[in-house]
Amino acid sequence: MAQAQGTGSGPAGDRSLAGLVGRAFGRLGRFGGLVFLLAGVVLSGWGAYEGAYAAGWAGTRGTLTVQQCEVGYPSNAARSSRKNRRPVRCEGTFVSEDGKSTDAHAAVQVRKRYAAGTELAVQQTEPLTAADAADAEYLQSGMDRAWRWFGAFFGGWVLTGLGVFCLATGLAPFGQSRISFDAAWEAAGRGATRLVVVGMIGVGLVGAGGSFLVSYFF
Repeated sequence: MAQAQGTGSGPAGDRSLAGLVGRAFGRLGRFGGLVFLLAGVVLSGWGAYEGAYAAGWAGTRGTLTVQQCEVGYPSNAARSSRKNRRPVRCEGTFVSEDGKSTDAHAAVQVRKRYAAGTELAVQQTEPLTAADAADAEYLQSGMDRAWRWFGAFFGGWVLTGLGVFCLATGLAPFGQSRISFDAAWEAAGRGATRLVVVGMIGVGLVGAGGSFLVSYFF
């Protein structure tokens, strides 16, 4: 009897070990859910922010007349590599749509080079801090880009919905889980969790797919 207690063997010891393992995997599942939830919130926020500027709903709308474009290369990459043709930085003069704001030292990150004299539709996201400063920030605008960012916004809903599901049920989104998906799904159905998760993932998938599809028509 004393020997069994000292070694911790037997049914009681097995149940204790199983309980520790179960609690560890439960915490792992909820931690993974938290990661998914935070990633989804960040992705949705980023997509909404960039999309609003690309669509011209935020910032100051105007035109940047290109003077020159330069390609930035990583310091450890060959300039001939096809994978390192971006980002491209185009510099020129910005004039707001209402003509009240100008910036002779404007610059914007784009996906390809443009010839000198090309007029790019841009949004000024951060205005000049002084008349002679060169610290304004710009984003290239256009509804095709806006819809792609909106696709990212809705994609974040999918990750958020998965995060809510894992947080509520303890299901680990990766690796071994202490509970099965069927058990987690059944547990989620006892309250409003399943409805929330299905709604978020459904809206996210439809919204992301629709946004990327619409972007090809602009």
